Amino acid sequence: EIKDPRIGFVTITHVKLSPDLRDAKIYFSQIGTAKAKEKSRAGLNNASGYVRRALARKLSLRSIPSIEFFFDDSLEYSEHIEKVIKDMKEDGSL
Repeated sequence: EIKDPRIGFVTITHVKLSPDLRDAKIYFSQIGTAKAKEKSRAGLNNASGYVRRALARKLSLRSIPSIEFFFDDSLEYSEHIEKVIKDMKEDGSL
C-alpha cells in the first residue's frame, strides 16, 4: 500500500515489540544491492506515520507503538554459512 518509489519488493520477517508496547522494530528482507536496501529502509521509515495510522485503524490498543524499520540480514547470513559448510564438505575438511 505504500507508494514510495524508493521501496522495492520487501518482505517483513519479524517484529520486536518493547515490553510496554511503545516501540516496534520491524525487520524486513529484500533481494538487491546494499544501496537498494538502504533506499527501501529510508522509504519505510519515512512512511512509518502512515503505517502507524493504518495499524491504529486495525488494532484496539491504547497507544500505537512508534515504528522503526531495519534490514534483516539473517537470510544472507544463513546462505553464507551454508556455502561455507558446502565448501568444507567439497574440499574434505568437514
